[in-house]
Amino acid sequence: MVQPICRDMIFLARKAEAATAEDASLCRDLADTLWAHREHCVGMAANMIGACKRIIAFFDQNTIVVMVNPDIFSRSGPYEAEEGCLSLDGIRKTQRFRTIRVRYQDERMRTHTRTFSGMTAQIIQHEVDHCEGILI
Repeated sequence: MVQPICRDMIFLARKAEAATAEDASLCRDLADTLWAHREHCVGMAANMIGACKRIIAFFDQNTIVVMVNPDIFSRSGPYEAEEGCLSLDGIRKTQRFRTIRVRYQDERMRTHTRTFSGMTAQIIQHEVDHCEGILI
């Protein structure tokens, strides 16, 4: 179900709790909401729809990928990026990394490890920052 976008800075600055198998419907809601905003949004974190859980969703090519409890454990190739956010006004500068390795669970709570680079890596870093309560 498509959910409203949270713009409450105090809520968005909270660090998210670990997600569990009971959060499967939240994964679907996050993906549905991202799809509904696809014309101007490439990724979302659960707190952007009012749930303080470690779940992100993003476009990888034309497919929505949902990550539960993502953990970026390796980063390389720092650079400065400019990003916007559906929950915030304006564009801001931030540091990102060209290549990252992420450990996460899928919606069925199976663990995966993948390497991402380029724009997909940048999107994941932005959404994981949301899970940490970091606003750009």
